[in-house]
Amino acid sequence: MIAALARGTSRLDGLLTGDDVKSTARVLRQLGVAISPIREGTAVAVRGGRLTPPPSPLHCGNSGTTARLALGLLAAQPFAARLTGDASLRRRPMRRVTEPLMRMGARVDPRDATTLPLTVRGGKLRGIAYDSPVASAQVKGALLLAALAARVPVTIREPYRSRDHTERLFVHLGLVLHAAPSAVSFQPSAGPGVPPLDLSIPGDASSAAFLVGAALLAEAGELVIENVGLNPTRTGFLVVLARMGARIERLNLHDSGGEPVGDLLVRPAALRGTEVSPAEIPILIDEVPMLAVLASRAVGATVFREAGELRVKESNRLDLLAANLRALGVEAEAQGDDLHVRGAGRPPRGRIDTAGDHRLAMAFAVLGTLPGADVRLSERRSVAISYPAFFADLKQMRHDARHRD
Repeated sequence: MIAALARGTSRLDGLLTGDDVKSTARVLRQLGVAISPIREGTAVAVRGGRLTPPPSPLHCGNSGTTARLALGLLAAQPFAARLTGDASLRRRPMRRVTEPLMRMGARVDPRDATTLPLTVRGGKLRGIAYDSPVASAQVKGALLLAALAARVPVTIREPYRSRDHTERLFVHLGLVLHAAPSAVSFQPSAGPGVPPLDLSIPGDASSAAFLVGAALLAEAGELVIENVGLNPTRTGFLVVLARMGARIERLNLHDSGGEPVGDLLVRPAALRGTEVSPAEIPILIDEVPMLAVLASRAVGATVFREAGELRVKESNRLDLLAANLRALGVEAEAQGDDLHVRGAGRPPRGRIDTAGDHRLAMAFAVLGTLPGADVRLSERRSVAISYPAFFADLKQMRHDARHRD
């Protein structure tokens, strides 16, 4: 989306080929942005410039990131655009983004809309200082995109630190941005605007988490995952796993596009229970499903505090995690916004309702790699949203382990 605002043509190497990224590209193409095909192993070219009114509603698929960031992008445009998505996305909360955008001067129809579909009527925006009630990189990113496109200042304060990819990219591009642990401020400059991007994008930490989990549960061997983004606002799950007894090394550390990158070396480990604090949840929210299934194999109890945000993801992950773990014979319960899991020693066996949620499908598939396990997923197709090659990679890992033995 930043490349769509840039002057000239940007080059993005290593872009994820999952459905969410393709949904973003489809939306931007409807807004007049030229984007080359998104294929594995091929750099993607994005020719930025002026956005144009879309000829039809913008369909964001299953991608909450696409919808919420697009709302920010569209808030500064001198036209109206209607956004929608699949059934899952149409249940996810949008008010957390539209409310501050309306304070900046955007109009939303219907004004009291809390979910998609809705129409955003952009135009001349004003700068604001906003205290966000939730720690959300998507809210923060939407406001930063709106401010960048409209050339107005914005300050966003959060209750806890959230992921900071947008801020790092702004700084990498030479934009004026100041970040503190709980606040970020953007100040527009009088220069020519956003320069084109030339980025090599590292592997996604959230996707790597599932491979990490599979390696930790393995009986022997070691796994190296190369070229992983190791942004500290995305690696909270590694900190938690270290507390649980995991042995994970970070190798070949370097910087790429303002982001720390490196390799992960993972060996099997005997895990123990831990407590995940409310302040940790925003920087590992997508990894809770993986951590929860690992907790089901740990000695003792694990609790995730104030994880209510899981209820408004692609599914009600909080309640589904507890119910699916119980279906496998694990003691698990959602108590208010807390998730409690007690480790079990017997092989997990039972049927899992993924509710079409890619992270639930992958997390429980990893649990199914245990000896004697019989974990049956209600579907597998949802993994294409974020990690199309997941099952092939998991199968290859197991094949390599057997071949080595």
